[in-house]
Formats: sequence, structure tokens, C-alpha cells
Amino acid sequence: MELTSIDLFSGAGGLSLGLERAGFRPVLGLDLNRDACATYRRNFPGVEVLEQSVTEVDFRQWRGVDLIAGGPPCQPFSNGGKRLAADDVRDMLPEFVRAVNEAMPRAFLMENVAGLLAPRNREYFDSVLATIDERYTVLPPRIVNAADYGVPQKRLRVMVIGFLKGAVDFPAPTHRPGRYATAGSVIRRGEVRGTPNPSKVVYAKKPDLRPSPYAGQLFNGGGRAINLDQPAPTILASAGGNKTHFIDELDAVPPYHKHLWDGGRPRQGTLEGGRRLTVLESALLQSFPAEMVFEGSRSSQYSQIGNAVPPRLAEVVGASVARALH
Repeated sequence: MELTSIDLFSGAGGLSLGLERAGFRPVLGLDLNRDACATYRRNFPGVEVLEQSVTEVDFRQWRGVDLIAGGPPCQPFSNGGKRLAADDVRDMLPEFVRAVNEAMPRAFLMENVAGLLAPRNREYFDSVLATIDERYTVLPPRIVNAADYGVPQKRLRVMVIGFLKGAVDFPAPTHRPGRYATAGSVIRRGEVRGTPNPSKVVYAKKPDLRPSPYAGQLFNGGGRAINLDQPAPTILASAGGNKTHFIDELDAVPPYHKHLWDGGRPRQGTLEGGRRLTVLESALLQSFPAEMVFEGSRSSQYSQIGNAVPPRLAEVVGASVARALH
């Protein structure tokens, strides 16, 4: 039996790609971003794409679809933003619920940042979930780490699954610490995959020192050195410049960290051998396939990748949903 899916706030299509691998045929992608829609069209030929706000769409025309999935904009709840929640005009949680209530899919899947379950947001989030049609069985929201499901990146996200009939246990992790897919499984020193990023890695005047040389901020911006023996840190939607993580080609970061830890003075200038991730390398760390093509400017491509649901995570969760629907 063929299963169909709708991807709201679809972006570049990471969620759709994973769900497609899990057995869902995407019938609609919807996003307000022009470049993201162009990327979606290119990689999902034949699928209807609506380049408009979800607020403008009546979803009753898609009654009978098997799954509605999507990650409403995370900025209202992200630790990196102003955290205005319901007072942020970008809050689209109620619109996701409206889409579900109008289309009445057999199941739904919502993804968002872990901050959605923070005490300051939890009461509001629960109040929104309470407006879902009472015929749905909604699993308790779950914080997942994408690394636990085979993504070579540490990425905490909230997932909520609901079923019109029946339910399913949330899929168990496929990977554990010590057996994670590592950043080095898709990127490596001495090999630039994709078009090089010219952004330099500059020493911070006032380093934020942590026990690990791969934590804190030893360099300007939000970009960090990647430990190739571990999953990469979360790929940011604001990457492209100095918020892009980097490969330490000369393995110079650990000794510099020790220098600072022992009381040494911060250095100045650029880190020799510090190479920012390319668009392709960022996509690979998100578990996109190498042949995936992203449209728009370079900064737009980084943003699309950072905003995406890792396809591998979507595939594992989607497969669990698909089994329950068959």
C-alpha cells in the first residue's frame, strides 16, 4: 500500500527525503522561502510545491493524505533567539495543528528545537497540542539526538507523533555513544569536498575556555573545530561566515587549548590550517546525499542545510510511522 505525505515548512526537503526513503510518497512541499522551494522542486520533480505562507492554505483539499509532517519555524523557541514564543509573529505551531485538523491525516509528525520543552515554553506548547482533534492519540513529546539515529552530528530536537487510529512506540536509538557515526566518516583532513569557503578562522581575543578543546569558543564567531572522531556539533542555519564549523587541518587546536588551559595568553591573527566547512560537507554532516543540489546564494544554501531535518533521522522515525500505518 502506497503511503502519501505532506511536508509543511519543507525547506530544502530533508524531512521529505527521509520520509521518502521510509516509504512515503511526497505529494506537497510548502515553504515561504524562494530558494528553499527552488531546491525542493529540483530534488523532488513532479511534487507540488507551494511557495506561500501556511496561513493562506486550506488543507481540507488534502483529506485522505496519510501523513502531515513539518518543522514549524524554531526561532520563537530557540536558545539562540529572543524566545518570544507565542508573541513571535513566526510562531506557526497553531498553523501546523490547523493543517492537521483540516486534512485529518492518518498520522502527523512535528519536529522542532529542544527549547520547545523548556519550562518557559512548555505550558504554551501543551496548550497548542491540546487543540489537536481529540480523535488523535498523541505520543508524549520526545527530545532526540540525531546522533543516536546514525547522523554524524549532535543535534537535539523535539519530535511529536500522533495517530488517528492506533499508536506506535518511538523508535529506539540505532546508535550509542562510542558507536556513533563520526564526522570523519563523511569529511576528512586534506580533502576539500565541494567549493572551498574563504572565511578565515581568527583567534578570539577573550576565549571562552572549556575542558574540551572542541567546546567553548577559542575562535571568533560560533564556528568550532570539529573532532573527526566524534559526531560534529550542530550545523547552524547562520553558517557561511565565522559561524561555520571548521576542520583543523594541522591538528593545532588541542595544543592551543592546552596552552590556554595552562595559563598562556590568547594568540592573534588567523589559525593556520583552519578550514571552514563547505556547503557540501555541511550537507553530508546533516546526512544529505552527496548528489543533493541546493539552489540560491552560498549563504542561502548554508541556511537551508542548517534549518533542515536530517534525512537519516526522518527516515528512522518515518519508517516506524509507516509500519504502524500498514
